Order: sequence, then C-alpha cells, then structure tokens
Amino acid sequence: MDDKIEDKLIYQVYLTHMKLISSKLASAKNKFNSFSNMWKYIQFYLIKPEVIFFLLLLLCLLIFSGNLFQSSNGFLKKLNRNFTFIGFDNLEQFMFDEKDALSKNWKFEGNNVALYAVKGRRSQMEDRYVVKTNIMDTGISLFAIFDGHGGEFAAEYATTHLMTNLRNKIVEVKTLLDEKTGTKTESKKLFSNTPDNLTPQMKIKLSKTESHFSRKIKPITSVDDSVINHNKNKQDTLNLKKDIISTKNAGDVIINPLSYLLRDGSINFSKLLIDEVLAADKLLIEAAKLTYDIAGSTALIVLIEGNTLFVANVGDSRGVMCDKKGIAIPISFDHKPQQMREKKRIADAGGFISFNGVWRVAGILATSRALGDYPLKEKQYVIANPDVLTFDLSHHDPQFIILASDGLWDTFTNEEAVECIKKHIDDSFHGAQYLTIQSFNRGSLDNITVLVIKFPPTWSKVSQVVNNGGGD
Repeated sequence: MDDKIEDKLIYQVYLTHMKLISSKLASAKNKFNSFSNMWKYIQFYLIKPEVIFFLLLLLCLLIFSGNLFQSSNGFLKKLNRNFTFIGFDNLEQFMFDEKDALSKNWKFEGNNVALYAVKGRRSQMEDRYVVKTNIMDTGISLFAIFDGHGGEFAAEYATTHLMTNLRNKIVEVKTLLDEKTGTKTESKKLFSNTPDNLTPQMKIKLSKTESHFSRKIKPITSVDDSVINHNKNKQDTLNLKKDIISTKNAGDVIINPLSYLLRDGSINFSKLLIDEVLAADKLLIEAAKLTYDIAGSTALIVLIEGNTLFVANVGDSRGVMCDKKGIAIPISFDHKPQQMREKKRIADAGGFISFNGVWRVAGILATSRALGDYPLKEKQYVIANPDVLTFDLSHHDPQFIILASDGLWDTFTNEEAVECIKKHIDDSFHGAQYLTIQSFNRGSLDNITVLVIKFPPTWSKVSQVVNNGGGD
C-alpha cells in the first residue's frame, strides 16, 4: 500500500514539473514570435525603394562634400564629451594610440619662453613654431605659430621663408632708421633662408621652388624678400603703388624699405607685417602650383619692441594675454566662415559656406583666411590678408601671453587656458605641457601647440633663435 502512495506522489510531482516546463516553452515561443514579427516589419520598411534611394542620396552628399571624415570627427568629439561627462574613460583612447600621440612632441624652454607641442590624434605633425628673441641685438623679438592643413608644406614654407624674410626686413629697416637718426650700429648680417632642419622631401620641394624663382626675380636681401610677382595676377591687392621702386622687369616690384620709417622716428611694423605676409603668400601659391601641393596654414605672428606688442593673425590660431589683474584679453580673433564679415566677403566673391560638423568655405576649409590653399585663392574665397592689432604693454602690464594652434582652443576657452597657466606661472614650461596634455585628454583631434611668453621679458643678450622645435 505504501509503495502505491509513493508512486502516486512521484507521478504528481512529474506532472507538475512537466506543466511548468510546457508553460515556459510556450512563453518563450510567444516572445520569439513577437521578435520575428518585429524583424519582418524592419525588413519590410528597409527594402522599400524610396528608403534605399534616400540612404544612397545621403551617402552621395556626404562623399561629395569631402567631409565625411571631418563630420565623423565632430560626432566623435561630442560623443567623447558625453562619455567623459557620465564618468567613462576617454572614448578616443580606444581608437588612437595614446602613447604614439603624446610621445611625438616638441619642447622648448628658454628665458621667459616655454613651448610644448604634441602630434595628438592626427597622422602627422603639421604645426610649426618660431621663437626669435632680441634679433641681432635690435631689441625686437618675434614669435609665431603656424597650423598647417592638407599637409605640412605651407607651414614649413612660412616657417623657413616668411619668418626669415621678416627677420631680414626688420634688421634692414632698423639699420636704415639708425643711419637716419645718426645712431652708430655695427653692420648686421642678414640671415639665409636655407633651412637645415627639413625632411628630404621638403628639401626637394623647396629647391625646385627656389631655382624657379631665382630665374624670375632679383631679390634684395633673400631669395624671396618682399618680392611680389604680378605676371599672373594683374590686380594689385597690396595697393603698394606709392611705396615701391620699379625694377627693369615691369612685372616685378620691390617694396622700398624707407616706406616703413615714420616721421616720428618709429617703424611702421603693422604695415611691414602685412606686406611680408601677403608677399610670402603670393610666392607660396606659386611654389605650391609648381609642386602640386594644395596645403595651407594659419599664421599667428607676434612682434615685441619695447613696450609695444604687434599681433598679425591669419586664420584660427589664437593669442590671449593675461593682464596684471589676471583677466584674459584676446590679442587676436579667429577668422571663421560663419562670421558676418567673412560670410559677406565670401558671398561677394561668389562663394558659399556650408555646415559639416563645423562651418566650412565651399564645404572644404574650416577657416576663412590662410596662407596657401591655392585652389580656394583663385576667386578669393580664402584670402591671406592679416589683421594686425597693437597693444601698449605699459598699459596692460601683462603677466604672460599664450599663443596656440586651434587644437587647444577646440577644448579650452580663453579664460580656462589663462587660469591653467596662472596656476603654473612659476614653471611656465610645466604649465604649457600640462595645458597641452589636458587638451588632448579632453578629446582634441588636432595637433596641439602651446607657447607661453612671460612678462616682463628678460631676454638673454645672446639671441635665441628656434625654428620648429625638432624634438622627438
């Protein structure tokens, strides 16, 4: 009797388990059916001709604009910031080799001048810099940041040619002023613009350029010192008719150095900077056409003479001053296509701007002014005319100045950058390094170069002349 009861209990337990298993299987089947139905709906709508046509049209528009990569970069930057905000590590570190990005850097530390630059997440380093203090004991110092795009040729050209010509012209005009005022000075030797720190490819390009121009023009102080060739451009955009001396060749003109001397015994450095930048851009375009190089570059040039600061800017590299009160004062303003002045100028030239992650000239270039970029210079969609601002340092009594490529300004505001350097003012090199790396960690996708100039400047009697850094 007991065996029969036990068998019945086992049988009842078996039936209960089977019912439970059957109910679970039925529930899973219903879920699978619902998922299957959802997938059928997705397939039905995706294979519709109008949907396929729309997706193909969208893809063609992105490819045609030439900014598929840049648009994705803008999206990744926003995505990276969102991930960082909610506590995740830097998303970009999964996509780039951080060690490679930060190990390829340039460093410079001198008397009251410090610089740190990294290649960052770009495939090559296209930033360049120049530090030239107390040029030939003239008391004049030059600093520059060049941010190349589309290659490094334009930035390299500006570093080795524009800055050498500018330095030569400063020495030449300063000598003329000393002679005019009766100041006795030793004859100053002009610098050669043949660089020693170029890559083999760059040497080949520049050698072709120099051999070409040596047959076309007759310079005064260097290979292309202030020489403007008008054979292919009949419009005199520099408006220098009153300040030039005609040469034997009617197509070539040379600016008279005496035109930079003012009646009050000073030098018109604003005009000198503008003339040299525009002259270098014309020759850069000629050189780029010879080598089929469409690269371009921004130019941020600072000239300091006594208590006067001159800032010439082309593009979106930027300078910021920290005054005696610790307030951030911009000393240059970015040239962006969406600015009303730039937008109108581009439209008047027959061009247009479009938005692909950022506003771009003709859907291509994110800055409205640059050196080089000759395809966009043909109809003046992009120009090289610099804005020059002058500051009285005795009035502002600055603590320091920051000059940087837009790789920094993509992730830092003027005020944030100034506050960062203020915390490391006793070690400006560490401050420049810290600011650069922080910009990288915030997700900057560009080369990053940060140059810090401390005040009051106490330059060494021996001039410091540094081009491009050259550190690894």
